[in-house]
Amino acid sequence: MIMTDNAHTTRTAPHTTRTAPNTTQTAPHTPATAHDHAPRINFAKAAPKAFKALIGFDAAAREGLDPALVELIQIRASLLNGCAYCLHMHTSDARKAGEDEARLHMIGVWREARRFFTEKEQAALALTEAVTLVSDGGVPDDVYAQAARHFDEPDLARVLALIFTINTWNRIALSTAKVAGEDERTAH
Repeated sequence: MIMTDNAHTTRTAPHTTRTAPNTTQTAPHTPATAHDHAPRINFAKAAPKAFKALIGFDAAAREGLDPALVELIQIRASLLNGCAYCLHMHTSDARKAGEDEARLHMIGVWREARRFFTEKEQAALALTEAVTLVSDGGVPDDVYAQAARHFDEPDLARVLALIFTINTWNRIALSTAKVAGEDERTAH
C-alpha cells in the first residue's frame, strides 16, 4: 500500500487484522506516528535503575561479538517490531561503522538475498526472527541447531542476549513513542 500526505510518500507492508476481544469485528492495524501521541514517559528518567541495568545487559550481550553482526541483529529485530526509532539508530550506526549499503537494503529480505550474508549471519538472522516472533511458534529446533553450528555456547548465549535486549529496547521505544531520527543515547 502506498500512503501519501503532501510532502511524504511511504510504502507500508499490508497489515494483518486484529480482532478486538469479545467482538466479531476486525479492523486493520494502523501504526501511529510519534505526532499522534500525547507526550509519554521518559523511561530513562522515570526508571533509572532499570534503564541502567538494561544498558549493562546490552553491553554484556555484545561483548566479544562482531560489531557488524550486532547491527544486523538489531536492524532485523527492529524491522520485525516496526520500531522506526531503533531502526534509524542502528542503520545509522552500521553506516558509520562502514557497513555496505547493499547489505543494509537486503536485511529485510535476507532469505532471498543470501549472497549478501555469510552462513553465520544467516543463522543469526533466522534466530533473531524466531526469538523476536516467538509467539508465532517458538524457536524451531532447526533454527536453533543452525545457530549452534555457527556459534560456540558463550557466543550463542551472547547472541540470544542481544536479541533479548534489542526486543526490549524496541518495546521501550514503541511504548514511549520515541521519534525516529532523534538519538537520545548521548544524553545519558
